[in-house]
Amino acid sequence: MAGTDENAVAAEDDALYVLTAVLLTPAKFPSVLGDDYPEACAALDLAPLTDGYGLVLGQDGEGARWTVVIDDVSLVAVAIASWDCGMEYDLSPDDRTMIAALPGWPLAVAVAAPGIPAPHDPEPEAGDRPPLSPPDTTTWGPAQRRLGADEIALQWAQWRDQIDDSEFSAPSGDTASAEKTTGTEAAAPDATAATAATAATEKESPTKGHSGVRRVLAEVRGYVDAPPPLGRVRSSFAAGDARTLRADGPGWSLVARTDDIAFVLLDEAPGEVLPVGRGPELPGLLEALDKMAVRPL
Repeated sequence: MAGTDENAVAAEDDALYVLTAVLLTPAKFPSVLGDDYPEACAALDLAPLTDGYGLVLGQDGEGARWTVVIDDVSLVAVAIASWDCGMEYDLSPDDRTMIAALPGWPLAVAVAAPGIPAPHDPEPEAGDRPPLSPPDTTTWGPAQRRLGADEIALQWAQWRDQIDDSEFSAPSGDTASAEKTTGTEAAAPDATAATAATAATEKESPTKGHSGVRRVLAEVRGYVDAPPPLGRVRSSFAAGDARTLRADGPGWSLVARTDDIAFVLLDEAPGEVLPVGRGPELPGLLEALDKMAVRPL
């Protein structure tokens, strides 16, 4: 969202030309920053408040990058919804809602405010924290794994169409069918996490009981018995009566539809997406996760 004179807010006694904004709440936060809400807040040195924050990213009059943290979550949510619908919205937070003005941007932003110098980090002053910068997504790791899961959730139909359900078939009585997987090479998300890859993926031979998938399913089952940090399991809208579930943990991410299969991504398996068939156990597990998951307001 390109900044304009009307879209300027105060930050460090300077005008801030707003470029974009994101929510940082238990139910919706930039997953590239962490596996859960407290971890994402810690990346910005923020306390994990229950109601969350709005992050306003922009430039000052000298072109320096700033992230303004506000506690008016509803204001940012309305602005994002308006922009997503192609509507203009003047995001001008009140000074009383401002929590902090942090140098730099925690996420990659592909646009810049017109008529001012190109985006750059502000000159540091004594006692300043280092400028925020986006996590490295040039190589496979936790940040890129979470971005990959984001893209699968966003483009579910595209990924689901690449999976042949017959590959999950198992002889009668085979209770391991829920863990029968197919290794599918995932196109790595780019550094801006702007779009998912659309190229068809190459399937490998089915592997029954993939050790990484077994570990993930065991840890997810553990979440049902002992709730994990806030935001580790999230539920959002999907087509029909289904929900899209997202769960993350040390070294893994899981995306699923409550009425369908699941996909697992692992730090230890660069660029691979492992589908998990429903089998006899997955439906109940997904139902239990949905009941405990954090949901958007």
